[in-house]
Amino acid sequence: MVQVIQAQDITLEQLTEIFGLTITYNDQFFTEWLDNLPELTDQEKQQLDRVKRNYLSLVDRHALSENLVKMVVVEHLLDLADFYIPPFDIKDEKSVEISVLDEDKVIRGRLDFLIFKNQLWLAIIESKNAGVSLREALPQCLAYMLKNPQPERPIFGLLTNGDDFGFIKLTHQGTPQYALSDKFALWKRENELYKVLSILKKLGQLISQ
Repeated sequence: MVQVIQAQDITLEQLTEIFGLTITYNDQFFTEWLDNLPELTDQEKQQLDRVKRNYLSLVDRHALSENLVKMVVVEHLLDLADFYIPPFDIKDEKSVEISVLDEDKVIRGRLDFLIFKNQLWLAIIESKNAGVSLREALPQCLAYMLKNPQPERPIFGLLTNGDDFGFIKLTHQGTPQYALSDKFALWKRENELYKVLSILKKLGQLISQ
């Protein structure tokens, strides 16, 4: 009998056991979030300042659901990164199913946003309720990233709960490996959405080359 594992319930330990997934701390593995990031325009910065102000105003008054985090923050980042127009495309609430070779297991779930070009997956964005830590969302996002239809190419993920943002890079050649960026937070005087958008733009440039 096939065992169905819901993606939101998967753990890092299970991903290690099933896929051999490991984390790497090699500084040269994930440089895309650091090197040669594009400069933002003053207009883009002003829009991001407004996004930050709107989010902080709402979250100060009540807890934000996952849908509100998407509406108030994520959808504006996708717009400013030009991911709604060619050569990119976006799907939301896409069903993903991963069959595990040699084991009667299937991992099943629905990712929040998939950004792609043709059949090449660029990034998976997984958003959570404000207050849920990025660490809790990491295994679910990695499970989706392991479904990458072109395993010879790296795939990237972005985790956010509205307060915090973190990027992931995963490669799937041989033993799958992943690495994490620093965490960016809105609870700072500097608007770290600037860095988040610059990284998204950089990833878009990579897939367009």
